[in-house]
Amino acid sequence: MAVQHIDPTLKELLDFHAARVNSPEFVQNDPVQFPRLFTSQRDIEIVSLLCSTIAWGNRKMICADCAKMLALMDNAPYRYVMERGYDDLPEHQNIHRTFFTDNLAHFLRGLYAIYSKYGTLADFALDCGVREAEFPSWHLAEAVNRQLYMANGECSDSRCLPLNMGQTALKRLNMALRWLVRDDGIVDLGVWKGVIEPSRLFVPLDVHVGNTARALGLLQRKAADRKSAVELTGVLRALRPHDPVWYDYALFGIGVEGVLR
Repeated sequence: MAVQHIDPTLKELLDFHAARVNSPEFVQNDPVQFPRLFTSQRDIEIVSLLCSTIAWGNRKMICADCAKMLALMDNAPYRYVMERGYDDLPEHQNIHRTFFTDNLAHFLRGLYAIYSKYGTLADFALDCGVREAEFPSWHLAEAVNRQLYMANGECSDSRCLPLNMGQTALKRLNMALRWLVRDDGIVDLGVWKGVIEPSRLFVPLDVHVGNTARALGLLQRKAADRKSAVELTGVLRALRPHDPVWYDYALFGIGVEGVLR
């Protein structure tokens, strides 16, 4: 949909709710609170990846389980990774819904391989060509998945990152990248400078965002897949070229709060 087809009152609605929801109060009930507990970029990167990975379902449960996961890592994620504490994790202990300690250990082995070679995940992303990639989040997911695969004896785990790159909307990694890249000093942390421009982020397409976008006529496709994420982001990019995923706050807030009912 071209921007000229959007009623100006709809843009006003989106602008209003994005500014309202993107506030310090948002942090206390959202998993973004956990990377914000840390000051080291490496800790922030690791926590962003891990907490976004389990960010599906009830937000209260997500936050409780993020705290539980960080406690397993002694609340010192980078040190825990580099000391290979994951080798001592109890087996088959549930962390969040279908994500278990086995999946966490799988993820952390891959991160150990990355951080053993690179100073930060941002350095890894740059070396992999994320800055030049047309679809940065999918490009990064493929690169991280390769590291996880090799670090785990050539074994993959779709509970860490999706494997079906042609279909997945990659909602959780797109959310982690929103945290890492956007830097308006309110909710998102913006620790990745010169890695990915905010203009090139893609909207984290979840149930609330997708349903709200369809109800508002911003998204035509019914599937919550990669094509839908790209389509919706294209519309949002036309409305706000330098920072399209700012509207993630509006679509999420309108959906969760039932504004359209």
